[in-house]
Amino acid sequence: MTGPSPAWRFMQAGDLSAVMRLAGRIHPGLPEDEAVFAERLDLFPEGCRVLDSGEGVAGYALAHPIRYPHPPSLDTFIAAIPPDADAFYVHDVAIAPEARGRGYADAIVEALLEIASRFPRACLVSVYGTAPFWRRFGFVETDGKVSPEKLAGYGDGARFMVRLTPN
Repeated sequence: MTGPSPAWRFMQAGDLSAVMRLAGRIHPGLPEDEAVFAERLDLFPEGCRVLDSGEGVAGYALAHPIRYPHPPSLDTFIAAIPPDADAFYVHDVAIAPEARGRGYADAIVEALLEIASRFPRACLVSVYGTAPFWRRFGFVETDGKVSPEKLAGYGDGARFMVRLTPN
C-alpha cells in the first residue's frame, strides 16, 4: 500500500460499495447483501467503521447491540436494535490482505470494545479459524449457546464467542 497511512473512521453510506467489494474478496463463501450492511449503518452508525487508506477502503468493521445469545443469522435484516439489548455483537472485522499485519485489526477491536463496555458482554461468531485472534481480547468459546444450525450459516468451523465486560 502506498500513500497516506490508513486510519479508521466512521463508515458513510458512500462507502458501502467499496465495503461490499472488500467483503466479496475476504468472504466469498459468506455473501451478504449490501442492504443488510446499509441497515446496520442506519441502525447503529457508531459500530460501523472503515479503514481508509486514502486510496480506498482497506478494511471495515460492523458491530451493534443484540439480546444475548441471539446473534442475527448471516445476511439477515434485524429491523431494530432491541431496546433491552444486553450484549454488543461484533458482526465483522475485515482487513484487506495487503493491509494485514500492521495492527489495524487490533486498533478497531479496541475501539469496538470501548463501545462494548456499556453492555455486560460482547460476542461474535468467529470464522476461518480466527478464534485465537479473538482470545487475545478475552473472548472465549461458548459451546451450546447458539444452535448448530445458526452457526452452520457462518461456514464450517464457526464458533460463538463471548467476552464479559470487566467491572
